[in-house]
Amino acid sequence: MPLLVEGRRVRLPQSAGDLVRAHPLLEERARLLRGQSVQQVGPQGLLYVQQRELAVTSPKDGSISILGSDDATTCHIVVLRHTGNGATCLTHCDGTDTKAEVPLIMNSIKSFSGHTQCGRLEVHLVGGFSDDRQLSQKLTHQLLSEFDRQEDDIHLVTLCVTELNDREENENHFPVIYGIAVNIKTSEIYRASFQDRGPEEELRAARALTGGPLKTPVLCREDVGEVCEHPAPRSKENEPLLLCKDFTSEAAAEKGELRGKKSLLPSAPQDHTLLRTK
Repeated sequence: MPLLVEGRRVRLPQSAGDLVRAHPLLEERARLLRGQSVQQVGPQGLLYVQQRELAVTSPKDGSISILGSDDATTCHIVVLRHTGNGATCLTHCDGTDTKAEVPLIMNSIKSFSGHTQCGRLEVHLVGGFSDDRQLSQKLTHQLLSEFDRQEDDIHLVTLCVTELNDREENENHFPVIYGIAVNIKTSEIYRASFQDRGPEEELRAARALTGGPLKTPVLCREDVGEVCEHPAPRSKENEPLLLCKDFTSEAAAEKGELRGKKSLLPSAPQDHTLLRTK
């Protein structure tokens, strides 16, 4: 089914500028978002999403109330939300494999939505600027095209990307918005920067910087202070066994490797999930 704006099929391909000019409500929402002051978001209730990571949760989550990401230049931050049950996914996309990432975003929301009958899927795209290499323009086109190819109706609510998120200073171009947060309880999306980017910011970022494949889903269990592989392998008793990394930043920096320990953690359903997207 198509990508929709105000119930109408989006005509693709076209630039972000042409798209908002055809839909004035999108242009107004982008203007209002650009005009916001940047809010400093503290660690309380926050799950921070790094480049090439995906996080999904719902209002039922007792620990996480805010998803957020920043440091996006040519990257785009994607928020997909189901209005029926409030399940929300935030992804920091860099164009590595958009064709594979968009279905992953969709499936993550569906896994939280269950059999919810009411409501609709709404997508918000923020980031990029008018860069010389046109990387932002390419990523905007990829994301719009891939969401348009999905089976479900997806309603484009916010489009503040590329030329719509561009400012010029001394003949140089820069993004207006580098980061956003979404309040899971209220669905509010706002400009944001973050004091805390944990857990284990450096180690999570290292894999993306080296360009290695990030196919293994990662579940952050902040209640025990560990980062665990998920879904888990199973023990002989068929119990989920999470192989948890007891990360030591100093050792990793000195040796370029990670220490690991096995730990049998409770198998109760998790309220929030953080995945590597590639």
